[in-house]
Amino acid sequence: MGRWRPPPEKSTALITRDGHERLKRELDELWRQRRPEVVRALAAAAAEGDRSENAEYTYRKKQLAEIDRRVRYLSKRLEQLRVVDEAPSDPDAVFFGARVELENAATGEVHHYRIVGPDETDARDGLISIDSPLARALLRKRLDDEVEAMLPAGPVTFVIADVSYADDTAAQR
Repeated sequence: MGRWRPPPEKSTALITRDGHERLKRELDELWRQRRPEVVRALAAAAAEGDRSENAEYTYRKKQLAEIDRRVRYLSKRLEQLRVVDEAPSDPDAVFFGARVELENAATGEVHHYRIVGPDETDARDGLISIDSPLARALLRKRLDDEVEAMLPAGPVTFVIADVSYADDTAAQR
């Protein structure tokens, strides 16, 4: 039995201005700070002699490979991404970048989300990917519309209580 797996679906190449800046900062920090530190530590470990039994050397080589892999990914991904920082022509409908307040129709529980690109998703901060089932169900819906989304726990019905495109990301966190 082989290990073949179908290629993953292409993710949407959209990102908010904040997300783009965050990825650029991560790339810069990896390239200018972390990588030189690891290279120095690797050189020191290599100078200790026999590399076949040198755990520090092996660890640093793996760490350097992980950093290089992430740097390659970020470099390619940043070229592909399109920054979306303007509000849509119809600000009453849900599109990319929207801050949405949802009320669970069954329990009355209120949830706050922002629809962002797949590279900046963080469920704890309420940042959901535009590729997620909930965001796909919300797209093009309006205030007071009922939306049914298939979540891991099963189908859930929400009512859209608010839609905004304010650029106050600090207030959201």
